[in-house]
Formats: sequence, structure tokens, C-alpha cells
Amino acid sequence: MAVKPIPDGFHTLTPHIVVSDAAAAIDFYKEAFGAKEAMRMPGPGGKIMHALIQIGDSKVMLNDEFPEMGGALSPSSLGGSPVTLTLYVPDVDRTFEQAIAAGATVKMPAADQFWGDRYGMLTDPFGHLWAVATHIEDLTPEQIAQRAAAFSG
Repeated sequence: MAVKPIPDGFHTLTPHIVVSDAAAAIDFYKEAFGAKEAMRMPGPGGKIMHALIQIGDSKVMLNDEFPEMGGALSPSSLGGSPVTLTLYVPDVDRTFEQAIAAGATVKMPAADQFWGDRYGMLTDPFGHLWAVATHIEDLTPEQIAQRAAAFSG
């Protein structure tokens, strides 16, 4: 039997994030985004060396900080993150409320956007940025360009 180059249940691209407290992060992602924990591999000193969660149909790998192993540092240690994880959900407003109740902070309130999504941004308690969106309107590239121009003034 041949081994599949991409394991069942994975997409071609899977985010792998580093957090300052992986156990707490897993609990937060469960509460905020309905994540399901698939696996957890303990590491030295009670840290989590590797964990896998699933949010909707997508998997996210995560682990605690291990500066001694390849400089694995979290946004908390780095002073922020330049990466945004985009999460499409059926009801952005409900997900926003749920995530805020779980401890996320609003970076950009959810609002209808010119590209056809209701979209907002949150920062999780571990410093990761999350764009949460619900697609509300199908638009052509030309319509999006016209709306972008009007938005920009």
C-alpha cells in the first residue's frame, strides 16, 4: 500500500503556530472557534511539543515556545505577528461574540466590506491575528475594483 503524499484530511497548506501556552490556546480555540483537538504530544517540562486541532474543515498545528529548537517563539515573545489567519464561518457576528467572550480582543469590528464579505479582525490572547469572515455577496473582479476605488475616495 502506497503512502499518500498529503495525508487524509489535510489541505495542501496547513498553518503551524507557536503560542506561549499551548494547553490554554487549545482551550481558547475550542471555546472561541469550536475547534476539536485531534492530538497532543507532550514535550519536556510539561510543554506541548506538537498538537493538532481542527476548525471546520481545516487543521492547525501548534506548539509551545521552544527557543532552543529552531527559535520557535510566539507573537508574545516577538512583540506581535505579521501573519493573519483567515477563518470563514457561517455567521461572523456570532463567531465574533463567541471569540470575544473567550478572551479575544477586537482589532477591526466586523462590517460589510467592498469585496463581498462581512469581515472583522481579532487578536487572540496569544498574540495571533484572526480575520473572521462570512461571504455575503458574489462579485466580479470589475465590481470589486469599482467598489475599492469608491472606498479609497
